[in-house]
Amino acid sequence: MATPTETLHDSTKPRPADAYLRNRVLTASPEELRLMLLDGAVKFAGQGREGLATKNYEASFSGFSRCREIILELVSGIREDVDPELAKNVRGVYMFIYQQLVEGNHERDLAKIDRAIDLIKYERETWALLMRRLADERGRAGPAPAPAAVSLEG
Repeated sequence: MATPTETLHDSTKPRPADAYLRNRVLTASPEELRLMLLDGAVKFAGQGREGLATKNYEASFSGFSRCREIILELVSGIREDVDPELAKNVRGVYMFIYQQLVEGNHERDLAKIDRAIDLIKYERETWALLMRRLADERGRAGPAPAPAAVSLEG
């Protein structure tokens, strides 16, 4: 018989939040998906930082690992065919963030982690502003869906 903790954390049982997130991802525009990734990167980097600060290295590893996976996903989505120079610069920023996360975690250097988190937050805010601008421009041509924030489980 399963203990209450095992039952609570049974990953084979679907949770309502999982269904919501799955539906949200499947119906999101490419712009919204990128914003969701940036939200997740901020969230998981924060969890990793908290784990590092409190010497909970399991939480630190988990948070930073998930954040790094998101950063690599963002890098893989960069399209060089649109503007090669811009793509190169954006890739460089993401790889710098990735490097700061790796080094900060390895060296247990909160300053490097904070630098990475600040850059991710800045990128997230820049992206949200761009989405609002695009929505305004589309609004003149017709209605467009408004961006919505999503909470990622983890």
